[in-house]
Amino acid sequence: MITTQAALLTALNEPLEFTDIRVDDPEPHEVRVAVSNVGLCHSDLHYMTGTVHADLPVVVGHELAGVVESVGAAVTSLRPGDRVVGALTPSCGLCRNCQVGHSTQCQRVSKIRQRPRPAFQLPDGRVVERLGDVGAFSRHTLMRENALVKMPDEVGLEVGCLLSCCIITGIGAVFRGAQVRPGATVAVIGCGGVGSAIIQGARLAGASAIVAVDLDDARLAAARTYGATHTVNGAADVPAEITRLLGDGVDYAFEAVGSARTAATALSVLRATGTACLVGIAPDGTELTLPASDFFFGEKRLIGSYMGSGQAHEDITQFARLYLQGSLLLDEMVSDIIPFHALDNGFEAMRSGEVTRIVADLTV
Repeated sequence: MITTQAALLTALNEPLEFTDIRVDDPEPHEVRVAVSNVGLCHSDLHYMTGTVHADLPVVVGHELAGVVESVGAAVTSLRPGDRVVGALTPSCGLCRNCQVGHSTQCQRVSKIRQRPRPAFQLPDGRVVERLGDVGAFSRHTLMRENALVKMPDEVGLEVGCLLSCCIITGIGAVFRGAQVRPGATVAVIGCGGVGSAIIQGARLAGASAIVAVDLDDARLAAARTYGATHTVNGAADVPAEITRLLGDGVDYAFEAVGSARTAATALSVLRATGTACLVGIAPDGTELTLPASDFFFGEKRLIGSYMGSGQAHEDITQFARLYLQGSLLLDEMVSDIIPFHALDNGFEAMRSGEVTRIVADLTV
């Protein structure tokens, strides 16, 4: 067991509390990681504001990269000193969903996350929870071996951390979730970090038109950098604007905000037989009210995609290759790199909508 510093969420809508915690030694299939970089994600804000429930105190943060510090007795693929990024969805590899390629829906995930002892504790012994059993806003954390991916030396961890959540969620939704076909038309509603990754995924998939939709003009300008061919401000009549631009609705629409209103918009911009894919995490209790005629007469489809709908280890490895080839833009997505103790300022900047991704450096 070691002592390290972490940023604890102890009360909703209050500043994070930086304090010492104790991190357990790795179990046989676990790895202790010295966390170097963490991307700030809107999912963290859901827990920090209470729109999604979390037991307190908790260490949030999940989009991590770091260096292996120590490994459990059964770990064979990683060793101390390896540079790694994490995945939020550890899998058993044995259940029906894992065996057919849907490891994000592992049926035994709650069981494999069980530990005989708490991973995090305060010095007085009180248990500290971890978001997604990751708890990345700690200078050290524990993760299962199969939830870590070794990074090439050429991939800087300050951008590699984006592969852990933002990139795999967005690009995976395109390729594995909706399975966008070459030449298709695509709309992306919400152009923050995940939305920007979806735009890149649509570009890589060979979409003939990619319409970025957002309320922030700066984000719309950035969307063109990632591959958007058209932009629409969300304050306009979005379906009408897309029809004006393309002459019809789109084949695929992706919602990356997490609200009932934008989910309905995603369905409304589709042409007949189109597919709407919900990617943004909505607050607890959100319900959708949608016109049944769209499904019966228009044969539209509505699907969800969680953490890229696929195999995190394989996908993150391939995305790292795409980055090194220059096909996947990561450096451009990092709006700012902030020190560990500036996390609250980073989340405040995220609320403004003027950033794509902020990355925290936990080593300073």
